[in-house]
Amino acid sequence: MASPTDPHRIPHDHARDLRRNQTEVEKRLWARLRNGQIYAVKFRRQFPSGEFVADFACPAAGLVVELDGSQHAEQAEKDQWRTRLLAEHGYRVLRFWNEEVLTNIEGVVERILEQLQASGVVSKEQVG
Repeated sequence: MASPTDPHRIPHDHARDLRRNQTEVEKRLWARLRNGQIYAVKFRRQFPSGEFVADFACPAAGLVVELDGSQHAEQAEKDQWRTRLLAEHGYRVLRFWNEEVLTNIEGVVERILEQLQASGVVSKEQVG
């Protein structure tokens, strides 16, 4: 069993803390993704992947959804690096600005659905 200071445990502990302290934007998107509301596709929130914790992930589709606040405008290079590392773990990354989730949640969900279709997890026949 891993000790509390085991470096392999740190992302999991951090993810648990993040789930307990979701932002309002994360709560809004999670309300749309949880419990298989999009064609019974399972999403996880605050999903540890390597040394990172992704905001949301659909492991079956190899999809990570990241929500970016204003601080991300100043750290674009870091976000690109993180996206590359997540890609090395087999994930495609969709990024949305917090404002987009707040003002256009339907558009955000539609883009996520498009990625689920592209991955083959949701078929065009399911969508109709």
